[in-house]
Amino acid sequence: MSTPSPHGRSRIAALAVALTAASALTLAACNDDSGGSSTSSARPTAPDTASFSGNVASALASAKASVRAEASKRAASASAAASSFEASVSAEVELANKAARTELAKVDGAGNAMSDVTMTGKPRSETGGLLAVVVTITNKTDKTASYAAQVDFLDSSGKVAETRYVGAEDLEPGERAQPVAVSRKPTEPVLTPKVAKAQRY
Repeated sequence: MSTPSPHGRSRIAALAVALTAASALTLAACNDDSGGSSTSSARPTAPDTASFSGNVASALASAKASVRAEASKRAASASAAASSFEASVSAEVELANKAARTELAKVDGAGNAMSDVTMTGKPRSETGGLLAVVVTITNKTDKTASYAAQVDFLDSSGKVAETRYVGAEDLEPGERAQPVAVSRKPTEPVLTPKVAKAQRY
C-alpha cells in the first residue's frame, strides 16, 4: 500500500474536520427544544406545590368536624323526639297515674287484678328511643271499676332500676284502657319491664 502524499493528507484531515462539524450540528438539532427529541430526560420534575389549594390534614379535620356535627344533630333530634313523646301524655293520664300509685301503696302482694293486665312494648322508633310499654287494662267484671298497675323496669341481674305507675278510672264492664309506662333511664344498659302489681278498686 502506498503512503499518501502531503497534499492527500491535507484533504483527509479537512474531511475529518467537516465530518466532526456535521455530527455536532446533527446532535444539536436533535436536542433542539422546537423539535421532538427521541431521547428524554430520565429525571421527572417535582410538582409545583404552590398551586395546591389545601392539604390532607385540613381535609381530614374538616371531615371529622362534619361527622361530629351530624352526630350532634341526630342526638338533638332524638332528644327532641323523646321529649315530644313524653309530653304527649296528658295531664289527665298523669293524675290517673298518681291515683294508681296512691292505691297500690295500700296493697300487699301482687294485687287482685293481675289477670286483667297485660303489657306490650312500643317500638323505640315511635318513642324517640325511650323504653316504653303499653299496659292493656281490661275490666273483666260486670261492674264499673278503676285499676292501678305497677310496672318495674329490671336490670340484667333482676334488680328493680325504676318503677312506674299507670291507672285507668271508671272502666265500664268489658271496657279497655291502654296507658303507657315510660322509663326515663338511659337506653343502656337495657332494662326489662314487668307488671309487678295490679289492683282493681
